[in-house]
Amino acid sequence: MQTEKVVDFIVNWLKDYATNAGVNGFVVGVSGGIDSAVTSTLCARTGLNVLCLEMPIHQAESHVTRAQEHMAQLKKRFDNVDTTRTDLTPVFEEFKTEVFFDGDQATIDMALANTRARLRMTTLYYYAGLYKLLVAGTGNKVEDFGVGFYTKYGDGGVDLSPIADLVKSQVYNLGDYLEVPKSIMDAAPSDGLFGDTRSDEDQIGASYPELEWAMAMDDEGKTADDFSGREHIVFNIYKRFNNANKHKMIPIPICEIPTYLM
Repeated sequence: MQTEKVVDFIVNWLKDYATNAGVNGFVVGVSGGIDSAVTSTLCARTGLNVLCLEMPIHQAESHVTRAQEHMAQLKKRFDNVDTTRTDLTPVFEEFKTEVFFDGDQATIDMALANTRARLRMTTLYYYAGLYKLLVAGTGNKVEDFGVGFYTKYGDGGVDLSPIADLVKSQVYNLGDYLEVPKSIMDAAPSDGLFGDTRSDEDQIGASYPELEWAMAMDDEGKTADDFSGREHIVFNIYKRFNNANKHKMIPIPICEIPTYLM
């Protein structure tokens, strides 16, 4: 990958899109992870207004520290960057007092994790409306189109996706070029939706390099029967997530009424 040219291409794409939309710039949710760090830096390089928003909900301290380090660094490097923090923990706790809990604990925990992501999406769009900004998505290609590892109408609710055509390893290449803090480059990827330090690999059961491989094999038309050992396991993990989350990756189904009924 021609990293410098890819960076320039994305930055110009972002700037053109925002200019044509008649907005002032972008708002990005910063989590302390590589994807949001790269996305916010790309947005900053457009020269348009960028609001980096930290939205902790019972967040692990390591995530908070990395997010704050990145925002401080970005604000120092770019005059067009502003930062703010909206602590959504009280909102989340109040939400839990108004709903009932039915089902097994794992199901409840997942529903609450997705609720965190949707509260953050609502907050991002509040500031987007306030300052006439676009919500820049932070999903990469493996997450958005491979395993569907995001929350529908949560971190999947965005106006545009600047890095969604890049796999995770390519995002890291951009991160190195864009001088993303080493603490973020070295950290294990995590969605941060459970208030602890569990990684994406802990949840999925495969690393991003493994998932990139499986995605490439699937694109080539391979099946699990073509592999053995760890490759067989990883490919099955990839296909399980891909199939289960297909509803996130395709347009919302529309019930089209037949003409003879109209």
